[in-house]
Amino acid sequence: MNEKEKKEISKFLSLVLRHQPEVIGIYMDENGWVAVEELIQKCKSKNIHFDIEGLYEIVSTNDKQRFAFSNDKSRIRANQGHSIDIDLALEPQQPPSTLYHGTADKNIASILMHGITKISRQHVHLSTSIETAKNVGARHGKPSILCVDAGKMHNDGYTFYQSENKVWLTDVIPSEYLSIYEQK
Repeated sequence: MNEKEKKEISKFLSLVLRHQPEVIGIYMDENGWVAVEELIQKCKSKNIHFDIEGLYEIVSTNDKQRFAFSNDKSRIRANQGHSIDIDLALEPQQPPSTLYHGTADKNIASILMHGITKISRQHVHLSTSIETAKNVGARHGKPSILCVDAGKMHNDGYTFYQSENKVWLTDVIPSEYLSIYEQK
């Protein structure tokens, strides 16, 4: 499987496992898991073809580690980013003192006034890496990076989780915990 094919399949899996399982008529349990064999078979209905080895390769080589297998590898799910209601069964954790959020420059004024909300997703996504935040922001235009005072938020009672692929998640970030990252 070449890189282009892996990318196309990964995008399709993101759609199905994060947003619209009904596109292929697949059943997702309350924790977002689907049966691997059923996923492989039902993707074929949309002319998306891969086998179990191909799926292992896609999951293991995905640069963002978007997907995870169950311990016995019989089920798969997206690690985060769902717009459908599922319970990832994540435990609250104490975040690092500072986390980063990438966005398009055009959104900064509104975010600094109103904060960051999860909009159609289950959580706001945060990173420990400035570079990752910059890459996320660049997907939507000229990137800007916001610093999140996660330590203070946590001390003030806000809950944080960390997904299996190390993305930090929370429900909302009020504007008073945000500042613009200034490159040095």
